[in-house]
Amino acid sequence: MELQSISSPAFQKSEPLLKSQNKQDQTSQAEVSVPTKPTKETLEKVIDAMNDMLIPAHTSTKFVLHEKLNDYYVQILDEVTKDVVKEIPNKKFLDMYAEMIDFMGIFVDKKI
Repeated sequence: MELQSISSPAFQKSEPLLKSQNKQDQTSQAEVSVPTKPTKETLEKVIDAMNDMLIPAHTSTKFVLHEKLNDYYVQILDEVTKDVVKEIPNKKFLDMYAEMIDFMGIFVDKKI
């Protein structure tokens, strides 16, 4: 047999208990806290929330050629409104990069 100590809130002193006594206390506590069945309304709310979460995002992808860099970037479009949701990499960043290359004179189209 193993001895365990528990603290009692009334005495603030550790009292040794046998392991078998501790199991009996746990079973009586488990019987007291029996969960109740959820109502139909709460189940419907939870199921509706889960269904809303599982609705797929209505988006499509489009590959676009950047004219100055002659490189592709991806646009993610909303299928309903055809608005651009996201660009990978960002078109503004690519425009800025192309202008920097132009400014520095690195952009060369001829082979020697």
